[in-house]
Amino acid sequence: MYESLVVGNSSLNLEVESGWGLLPEGISYGYTHGVCVDSNDNVYVFNTSKDAVIMFDHEGNFVDSWGEEFEGGAHGFYLHKDVDGQEYFYITDTARARMVKTTLKGEVLLEVGEPNLPDIYDQERRYIPTDVCVAPNGDIYISDGYGQYYVHHYDAKGNYIRSWGGRGSEPGKLLEPHGISINLRGSEPEIYVADRRNHRIQVFSLDGEHKRFIDKDLDLPCSLYFFGKDIYIPDLNSRVTILDEHDRLVCHLGEDQQAYKQKGWPNLPKTYFQTNKFSSPHGVCVNSHGDVYVVEWISDGRVTKLNKTRESQSEWIPYI
Repeated sequence: MYESLVVGNSSLNLEVESGWGLLPEGISYGYTHGVCVDSNDNVYVFNTSKDAVIMFDHEGNFVDSWGEEFEGGAHGFYLHKDVDGQEYFYITDTARARMVKTTLKGEVLLEVGEPNLPDIYDQERRYIPTDVCVAPNGDIYISDGYGQYYVHHYDAKGNYIRSWGGRGSEPGKLLEPHGISINLRGSEPEIYVADRRNHRIQVFSLDGEHKRFIDKDLDLPCSLYFFGKDIYIPDLNSRVTILDEHDRLVCHLGEDQQAYKQKGWPNLPKTYFQTNKFSSPHGVCVNSHGDVYVVEWISDGRVTKLNKTRESQSEWIPYI
């Protein structure tokens, strides 16, 4: 069964797949913060329960779960194919102030804790990493989105290189750098940072040099996912935004301008939620077919799969 979801461009047709990804008895979500797909289109949902990583096949059948060590702190979730050709997870844990690299089965290969920067961090000024990404050369970038608002740069072995940022709104400064990813669409790689409380994306070189802002059509951007020429951005204020290769608006998906204004948001009564509307998108990814997965910041989790179709059957007015 499918239900139409608002779309904003005739070349992008998406429909909700009802009932995708049912959980088996004994497993439940906490806050669903991240979602990734591997090269076989298996789907991994990252959440704050004792089953922090929950794996489904592309049809939505439960396969496996692991990650008890991330319970309560599961946040940033990045899948990267390293130079050895293998895929790995890079994970940030807000409760334990660390980043770990694991296999797709959960074996920990690398752990990076709080950087030794006494001018920035001490007992009062905490380090709380929210996201991580990896450059083509293997260098690792970690965003301290809930702490002191820096980006920290490491080599592939976890050796510290540099930091930049700090609280502010001027170029190079950040106000809740919640998400981070690598843009490979141009002539050279760039770092895109979801500068959430500044309601913008800030673009840097791989050395941390400020290049430009993307500050239109965003409303508390949480993270970024590059697919083809487009960027998919979960705006926490109740929509998913898609920008094109020139960082211009393609469309907003499932926008609900009333959800985030409700008392008790994001944990609203279940009667409020609509299949074709989002409330608090936090993570997004896209599989090889162009199908979109969205997870939301809700205490018992919410996962939506949007299937790409050739013809739109939507009767909704697009938000563009």
